[in-house]
Amino acid sequence: MNDDGLPTRRRWVTPAVDTALAASFFLVSLAIDRGVFALVDMSPTLAFTMSVPLAFRRTHPVPSVVAVYLVGVVVLGQGYQAVGFYASAVLLALYAVTAYGPRWASLTALGSGLLGCVLLAWDVVVRSGPAGGDLRTGLVIVMITMPLVLVAWGAGRLRHARVEALRAREDRMRRLAVEREQELRLAAQTERARIAREMHDIVAHSLTVMVAQADGGRYAGTQDPAAATFALETIAETGRAALADMRRLLGVLREDDGEPGDDGALAPQPGSGDLETLVEQVRASGLNVSLVRMGTPRALPPGVGLTAYRICQEALTNVMKHAGPDPSVTLLVQWTDTSLSLEISDDGRGAAADLSDEDAVGGHGLLGMRERAMMLGGTLTVGPRPGGGFRVRATLPLPAPGGSP
Repeated sequence: MNDDGLPTRRRWVTPAVDTALAASFFLVSLAIDRGVFALVDMSPTLAFTMSVPLAFRRTHPVPSVVAVYLVGVVVLGQGYQAVGFYASAVLLALYAVTAYGPRWASLTALGSGLLGCVLLAWDVVVRSGPAGGDLRTGLVIVMITMPLVLVAWGAGRLRHARVEALRAREDRMRRLAVEREQELRLAAQTERARIAREMHDIVAHSLTVMVAQADGGRYAGTQDPAAATFALETIAETGRAALADMRRLLGVLREDDGEPGDDGALAPQPGSGDLETLVEQVRASGLNVSLVRMGTPRALPPGVGLTAYRICQEALTNVMKHAGPDPSVTLLVQWTDTSLSLEISDDGRGAAADLSDEDAVGGHGLLGMRERAMMLGGTLTVGPRPGGGFRVRATLPLPAPGGSP
């Protein structure tokens, strides 16, 4: 849409129409001057001077109406018989400045137009002389011309209202498009962050378990073939589980709902009920883990169970990577009326290794756990334990018992 409130496709039409209108007005003025009234030689100059501003009545409404009004005053002062025809240009300029110009210019032009009606009536009365100087003639002129001025001004106001409505609609559509684009961008960023957290949790935990089993199997292979075989089986099971999780995660990026026979795409997400399986998997890799439950378990709201599982998974993975040889780990799951508390503590050297360095060098473990807890309105604290070791504690809010899960 252009500045006049017209659609973009009509930008080239408007100047052409205004130019044609101005040219037509000038040609008609010449025809009246030469053929009908045979006015003085100055009339074509006035006609041209009054016609040119009409070509810019939309783009420059205020200068256009000022120029037309000034020429109209000159025409009125000369007493041309064709003053009625020139008045049509005044009405057109008044309409244009009301429709496309500022409000102060519209009101000023209206007042000037009404004043011009009075001056025209007075001029007719005075020039008629004693024989025709009847005030009734002037009153008739006023009664004819003032309604024309008011009609031109009213039409301009209607056009102005439509232009403003079009501009408001265009602005509203533009703002809606910008808001929609921002919402889509935010949704995409949120989804990417979620996928990044899931991939980190799956890959980091599974690879850590596989590396630990591979190292143990390599040393046990020469002395205890059964232990090496068990390590290889654990590596295979962990790899298959990680592959299934990756297929399920990457399924959100597909356009379809999953390939036939792809059971991983339909598998449920892990939850707090899978913590025993997680502990058994980590314990099989050689880590001494104890699972302690306190309170009465109950159904969790959507997402809370997955968050609890991923926090425990990441914390146990960090223990395997940073706690050193043979640490003892305790996973405490405590249920209360208003929250689910998770505490993963070990007696290794994680405090000395400064687990927070992982984030400093580009890791996402602690950051991912903190983001998961904050998304649910919970808290996450990490730090060294008194007397050695490291502790990760997360608190996730829960609805009161008996409420909607």
